Amino acid sequence: MTLDDALKSMPVVAVLRGLSPDEAEGVGQALLDAAIPVMEVPLNSPDPFRSIRIQADRFGGSSIVGAGTVLVPEDVSRVADAGGTIIVSPNFDEEVVKATKRCGLLSVPGVFTPSEAFRALAAGADALKLFPGDGLSPKVVKAMRAVLPKGTRLVVTGGVDANNIGEWLAGGADGVGIGSALYKPGKSLADVAADAKSFAAATRAAMGR
Repeated sequence: MTLDDALKSMPVVAVLRGLSPDEAEGVGQALLDAAIPVMEVPLNSPDPFRSIRIQADRFGGSSIVGAGTVLVPEDVSRVADAGGTIIVSPNFDEEVVKATKRCGLLSVPGVFTPSEAFRALAAGADALKLFPGDGLSPKVVKAMRAVLPKGTRLVVTGGVDANNIGEWLAGGADGVGIGSALYKPGKSLADVAADAKSFAAATRAAMGR
């Protein structure tokens, strides 16, 4: 599955901060059952590389699995070794982007300004994470879309919920990252599954499906 295919089918990235290995398969299955195709395990989670390995082995054929909060180039190869295929960061670090592309993985660095966005694209980013979304608005996304190269993929993370997904997508976002509203440590698998289906339904409604 390509990133384009994933975002077109369901433009939601699940940010699984705090996920533990013993939850990885159950949570991943709940997301897949809700047709959420991108799973991101932030590296400040407990034993993240093991969780990535579990999800990559189980869901890699039908989902995009990888890591978030990737801050240093050295961790990129560890994600690749674990079977991950996408690297997401809260910031733009040119060396992380270059390391990601050397490993043949998808690069999604975090940016907040047009200057950062253009630098990230020049370094080889496959998509841009607009972060924190709490400090932006759909109007800002629309304005950035007007100046960025055609086809630039934008994923807004932070401040997105089931009530405003439609506003972000209408503003020009290709996808949204959903974190604690979807998963957080201690949340039951049943609640994760229910919320995943609710977010998926809200997204389909926003897309007119």
